[in-house]
Amino acid sequence: MAVQTSPRTPTGTRRTSTGSPRTPTGQPWTEKWGGLLFVAPFLVLFGFFLLWPTLSGLWNSFFNKSLAGVGGEFLGLANWREVFHDPAVWSSLKNTLVFTAMSTPPLVLTALVMALLANRTGVFGWFLRFAYFAPFVLPATVVTLIWVWIYQPGFGLVNGLLTSAGFAEIDWLNTENRAMLAVVITTVWWTVGFNFLLYLAALQGIPEHLYEAAAIDGAGDRQQLFRITLPLLSRTTGLIVVLQLVASLKIFDQIYLMTVGGPNFSTRPIIQYIYESGFTSYRIGYASAISYLFFVVIVIVSIAQFKLFSGRKEDLR
Repeated sequence: MAVQTSPRTPTGTRRTSTGSPRTPTGQPWTEKWGGLLFVAPFLVLFGFFLLWPTLSGLWNSFFNKSLAGVGGEFLGLANWREVFHDPAVWSSLKNTLVFTAMSTPPLVLTALVMALLANRTGVFGWFLRFAYFAPFVLPATVVTLIWVWIYQPGFGLVNGLLTSAGFAEIDWLNTENRAMLAVVITTVWWTVGFNFLLYLAALQGIPEHLYEAAAIDGAGDRQQLFRITLPLLSRTTGLIVVLQLVASLKIFDQIYLMTVGGPNFSTRPIIQYIYESGFTSYRIGYASAISYLFFVVIVIVSIAQFKLFSGRKEDLR
């Protein structure tokens, strides 16, 4: 008896009974390439708006590129050598790290306390949620305008409270050892709502029966907080810390609008120096080299945080 074989296409793929081509492994072509067709628009936009500018910036760091349309000659590693010998790069990077160290702990701890309060409040819980998150939706210009007026000597709210308590006024935004603290306070008030929202969502995801069982066993509120709530929020805390570190390292808006990097460049972050190098001094190649140095710093900090919190998760297990 003759054995009939299934027809094959000229390319060597097998056809099913419905006629759809298959790969040599038996997988339909629609399953193999269908997903790629769906993500193709995103890949095009990703390559055009992110991948290409990233590679172009790295390429420009080896040239004397200028917005003024002059230069363009190949410099090799000259821009990179200048970056490592430029005191302004390291002072602005130091200011960025100082701001990150000052702003990250209060942004995490304050958000946690706010979420615990809003989660336990019954009738007025909606009001706390609204009040805590409302500043986050304000634009940077509005926030800085409000806080510049609050910090103003003579008629500002903060100095008014100080003088009423018998203390001397402080020119917050024009004093080197006070300006960074003023920006940190403004940033915490403005952006803590996002971290609060993440914590609140995580708290609402904790099963209620865990607290009921702990209460039956005689555990009080403090024991439930440290034995149930905080351990179950460890993953959320790790996520918030990583997101907050990256966001704080990219500080620019509020510092530029409140102090313009002053006084005496004591608050100038590295992104502002990149902006000044590229769009004020028109040195695109040099600004690109600084940008990639800053990119390496962000990658190192992010990897360190992931390693730290992954180690804590292993300890909890």
